Amino acid sequence: MPDYMFLLESRLSPEQRAVMLRVQELSAALGFNVYLTGGTVRDLVTGASLRDLDFTVEGNPSKIAHELEKGGAKILHDDEKLRHVELLFAGDCEGSISAARDDHYVRPGTRPEIRWSTIMEDLRRRDFSLNAIAISLNPASRGLLLDPTNGLSDIERAEVRALTIHSFTNQPARLLRVLRYAARMGFKIEQRTQEWFDLAIERNLQETIAPEDAGDELRALAREERPAVVLKAWEEHDLLEAVSPVLAKKHPSYDAIARLMKVREDLFTAGFRPRLAAPMLLAILGKLKDRELANVLSKAGFRSAEVEAVLSFEEEALEGQKELLARKRNAPVDAFRFLEKMPLDQIAYLMAESNKSAALSKIRAFLNKWRPIRIALPIVATELEALGMARGPKFDAIVEQVFAMQLTGRGKTKEEREKILRKLSGIKEQQKKKEKEKKPSKGTDKAHAAAAMGDAAHKKHAAAKAEAKHAAKGKPVPPKAHAKHTARVSRGKGASSGKKSHGRR
Repeated sequence: MPDYMFLLESRLSPEQRAVMLRVQELSAALGFNVYLTGGTVRDLVTGASLRDLDFTVEGNPSKIAHELEKGGAKILHDDEKLRHVELLFAGDCEGSISAARDDHYVRPGTRPEIRWSTIMEDLRRRDFSLNAIAISLNPASRGLLLDPTNGLSDIERAEVRALTIHSFTNQPARLLRVLRYAARMGFKIEQRTQEWFDLAIERNLQETIAPEDAGDELRALAREERPAVVLKAWEEHDLLEAVSPVLAKKHPSYDAIARLMKVREDLFTAGFRPRLAAPMLLAILGKLKDRELANVLSKAGFRSAEVEAVLSFEEEALEGQKELLARKRNAPVDAFRFLEKMPLDQIAYLMAESNKSAALSKIRAFLNKWRPIRIALPIVATELEALGMARGPKFDAIVEQVFAMQLTGRGKTKEEREKILRKLSGIKEQQKKKEKEKKPSKGTDKAHAAAAMGDAAHKKHAAAKAEAKHAAKGKPVPPKAHAKHTARVSRGKGASSGKKSHGRR
């Protein structure tokens, strides 16, 4: 059996791991069993990116949510009826916490009676088998995979399978959802599920989709990685009218969607994890006028704050562009600091829709040049520390000055950065001490003496040779050579006479 906890810990971001551990701690303190469920486990198994963390607890999630709020999390929506809380966790990580429940239908197609239940009942009441999988986060069973409907097998077969014949009858919005899952994952619809789907369409169940349920699907669509494929599947099955008759008539703006999807890829390449729900909604509904757009969102059950955020999004993005092009943002470091704080979804919108080349040039420089320099800035700090400067306010100010210079193309090499750092810090380069002349060793003296003696002997030999040569030709010996020869002869005679007189005595 795969080690699912190892997969989680290796694939979750540090922020997501911190959230998971915190939810585990709070659940244990409150005595709740907690599980990672639904889309998180499905994406883990299929290898898709883990966008959200969906937790299910056997208890009331509001208590956990409020404790998380104290630690910096933000509650986005709290559905007290379903005990479902959507949060933006600390660390800018999205997710939800839900209570384990069972939906009891008196008759197919009626509103269900909600009963709080165990995790196994919660998994069995879900829509499709690939969403009915959970991983235990409890100390006694941590890492245990729960799969009561055999969803793993369906994932291996790349199929979307409904859990009951009444799946579409009980919740007609699943007609939209099954196509969304199949398009997103490249799966086919399982044979019996396809038969139930066709029967539901034949009975016009799509006309009974509640507007707020269609709105939930529209919200989910805006966060999909392949929204155009989903929209075309909806149009092909005449389901787009269930989302919005106006949208079905005017059609989605596929060109705008394509531009934004290209931008999303660029942002991923630059190391971001963009959430582009607002600009994607604008792209999907791009052919609608402002009044039509507001009506569609309101009828789809969007909260007033959500509608206002979408309607004001374009204006805010263009205001940011105006600020970026202001004279006070001409210096690269000033433009960088502004873009660093600008919402990423607004940057993405400008990249997709702006016609201001100056703004786009700064944004591209920010993503592809300036941010890598910023990420490598600790190297500059290490180099400054190596020169002997202690960390502190002045230290940090110098590092920031060097960063500003690097944005203009200076300080690319280590040698150039060292000169800049020395100049800014006032740390002068130490002069090298001249090496003292070394005295020759005794061995060297002896070698020199031996060489001198050898030269003297060689000169004597050469002189004797020259004298013999002159004598053989009958030429007079040169005075110098003759003097030397006379001196040698006289020395020789003296030595021989000395020997004789010694012998006579």
